[in-house]
Amino acid sequence: MESNSQIKFDVPAREQMSKNNLPVYDAIVDGVGFMPNLFATLGMSDNGLNRYITLQNGSSTLTNKEKEAINLVVSEINDCNYCRAAHTTIGKMNGFTEAEALEIRSGKASFNKKLNALIKLSQDIVQTRGKINAKYLEIFFNEGYDKGQLIDVIIQVGEKTITNYLHNITQIPIDFPEAPQL
Repeated sequence: MESNSQIKFDVPAREQMSKNNLPVYDAIVDGVGFMPNLFATLGMSDNGLNRYITLQNGSSTLTNKEKEAINLVVSEINDCNYCRAAHTTIGKMNGFTEAEALEIRSGKASFNKKLNALIKLSQDIVQTRGKINAKYLEIFFNEGYDKGQLIDVIIQVGEKTITNYLHNITQIPIDFPEAPQL
C-alpha cells in the first residue's frame, strides 16, 4: 500500500542527527554493522532514535523468538513492507525457518501450540484495537503465559506498531532482503 503523503522523506545521514541520537546511532552501527534506514529515520526527531531504542531494548518476559513472532504478525496486519522484510530476516536469525516466518505472518504457528496462542492473541489485539475476543486470552493463559507476559505482549505490539506506521508514512527505502508475499 502506498502512502498518501506528497512529502518525500530522505533517510538522514549521521551528520543530520541531533547530538541526543548520536550515541545510539553509533552503537547500532557498531553492533549491527550498518544503520537500518528505518532507525535512521527515527533520528529525524531530536530524541526519536534514543527513545525508540530504549523501548526496544527494555527488559521483557518474552523471549526474542516470541518478540519476533509478534513483530511478524503485527507487521503483516499493519501492511508494513519494511518491517515484514526486516523481521523475516531477524526471525530467521532467531531460529525461524522461512516457511515458519511466512506462516506466522499469516496468523498461525501450526509447528508450536504455545507460540500459536501468542500469535493469535497478538493478531486479535491489533485487529480489534485491544478489544479482544476473550477466547484468545483464555488460550494464551492455558498455554502457560501469565498476566505479566500479557503486558509485555501489549508493549511489543505497540513497539512494532510505531515502526510500522513510521514506514507506512515515510516510505523510506527498504534495506533488508525483500520478504515473500503471502
